[in-house]
Amino acid sequence: MIDAIEKNLQRGINLLNKISDDQFADASVAPYYSSIGCHMRHILDVFSCVFDGLETNSIYLNKRNRNQLVEQKTNLGIDYFESIINKLKQLDASDFEKSYAVTDDLGLGVETANYTLGAILMQAHSHAIHHFASVGYIIYHLGLELPDADFGFNPSTPKVNLQRN
Repeated sequence: MIDAIEKNLQRGINLLNKISDDQFADASVAPYYSSIGCHMRHILDVFSCVFDGLETNSIYLNKRNRNQLVEQKTNLGIDYFESIINKLKQLDASDFEKSYAVTDDLGLGVETANYTLGAILMQAHSHAIHHFASVGYIIYHLGLELPDADFGFNPSTPKVNLQRN
């Protein structure tokens, strides 16, 4: 599990190594006007919430760091990715079955459900892929290149000919 999550997060680092700070922070693409940096920071904040809650067995997904500098500077974004990857590597697979109370605001109020560590990491991983797809949309409209052909695609997505005329 950790290897798959790390491989996916490495895609974010690869992208950040190829773009400028201005491209990273560009929030000009409609309809949401969010930047690549905003999505990357959000992805990593979710993982950070998981790690912040491990000691207390209580993970609160709305208690995110929201460090705006991480959204503007690629080097800070890379540092954040690397810190999350390092924390992932410190996990022991035997802990994946431990139970945690996961709390989130679902829009109509705050709800709490029990998850295993493995389940919340799988959710954070899928969440990252989803946001990478949104980043792909921004990349396209900024005239940039995706860091690789699988960027933003769930591994279970059937491969189709993506060349369109």
